Amino acid sequence: MYAAKEAAYTMFVLLFYTQVLGLDGSITGAMIALSLFWDAISDPLVGTWSDRLRSRFGRRHPFMFASILPLGIAFYALFAPPASVVESTAGLAGWLLFWSLWVRTAVTTFAIPHLALAADLTDDYHQRSKILGGRMGVMFLFAVLLPAIGLLALFGENDGVDGRFVAANYPLYGALSCAVVWLAGSISSFGTLKAARPAASLPAAQFSPSSPLSLLRDLFRTMSNKRFRLLATYEIALMVAYGIVATMNMLVWTYTWGFDAQSVSIILSVPSLVAVALVLLSLNLLGRHFDKTQQLQLAMAGLVVNALWLYPAKLLGWLPSDGTVIFALNLLFMLFFMYCFMLRSVVTQSIVADISDEHELAHGIRQEGGFYAAINFINKLATVAGPVYTGIAMDVIGLPAGATPGEVDPVVLDRLIYALGVGVIPGFVIALFVVFKIRMREEEVTEVQAALRARQQGNADVAAAHGLGHNAPPSPAGDS
Repeated sequence: MYAAKEAAYTMFVLLFYTQVLGLDGSITGAMIALSLFWDAISDPLVGTWSDRLRSRFGRRHPFMFASILPLGIAFYALFAPPASVVESTAGLAGWLLFWSLWVRTAVTTFAIPHLALAADLTDDYHQRSKILGGRMGVMFLFAVLLPAIGLLALFGENDGVDGRFVAANYPLYGALSCAVVWLAGSISSFGTLKAARPAASLPAAQFSPSSPLSLLRDLFRTMSNKRFRLLATYEIALMVAYGIVATMNMLVWTYTWGFDAQSVSIILSVPSLVAVALVLLSLNLLGRHFDKTQQLQLAMAGLVVNALWLYPAKLLGWLPSDGTVIFALNLLFMLFFMYCFMLRSVVTQSIVADISDEHELAHGIRQEGGFYAAINFINKLATVAGPVYTGIAMDVIGLPAGATPGEVDPVVLDRLIYALGVGVIPGFVIALFVVFKIRMREEEVTEVQAALRARQQGNADVAAAHGLGHNAPPSPAGDS
């Protein structure tokens, strides 16, 4: 679900609305950015609400089931604006904004509860990383395979015309996205239904009556954790930079390197598939030698180093002219980038699960949904920062709408690379600096979990002594 949204907004939405439909780049970016304001409300609302929901399907699954059908419809509509809408700048901008809001709402309703399930599955320090690694691997596979399949099957060259610039191809991609989210969402929701944590195993304060004020208090309480504030700061810097990379990739692959749709699909998919396997295979090895925060530092250092060789070499004229070599260098660049980015994604989410344990010990209530809502909202900055920055950059550097590869002035192509560097490198460097301030050792997590188990056992003993069954009173550290 989330992966399909990432694929749509980082790979196709900006290209479709600007270069194909002719909407101004700044307007396109602004419409996508406006939808983020709704995320600022819906993400924490869904997260904190799902923390406290009591139902026979658990806390998370009612939200997940409710989002599947609307999200599929929204994906199709996003890529199929009617002719009457396309003819009007205001109408096209409004269409993009409306369906972006719809997509974001449905993704939020599914993704945050689904992500929060990870903390319910295990409290083992290393096992959490493995579970989240599997989840992240599947997500990235969909995020790259969906657009890669689209590029191969729908956007290939036909009679000398690049399919990426043919408007009629995009509703088919919307239909493909619709089918994928309906299938994947249903499988995931039904497949994890048994993982719903029983209400009896949660603190009594978990299900105290909710109100807008209590939900707001829950939200602010999550930000009281210093480690989480640092983690959120690093995520903001990184995801803004990543959004720019992901959005501008399609432009630099198309115009700077001159790759066709088939070549782009290979660069997009093959390194990511290999990176997924390498991350999953290396988690055990890394876990034996480094704690999670050290793994995070290694991954971020790798991203910074990787940003400093391919494109600077291109500007300096150091790269060979052989197209095969250029293609291979881009594959290598993407492989290292995707490995480091995926590794840090897995570790970050695993640390959030550990922080939720620390939070429960301090406040007597589990708020995985609130923590993951904040991280999910920050991740969405990528799908907004990328199109906004890229849309403005396209106007500033003078990339003409509707231009095809080979028609763009070399000076503009150099500006495109500079725009990529200016947008990306500062965010990577800031994220690396903040990451070195985050520390959470395995021993600390183990101590927190032992204290939680002792508290739960103590509450169970008190409840049994008073004949209260599962209605044990909250612990002294409970929500008050």
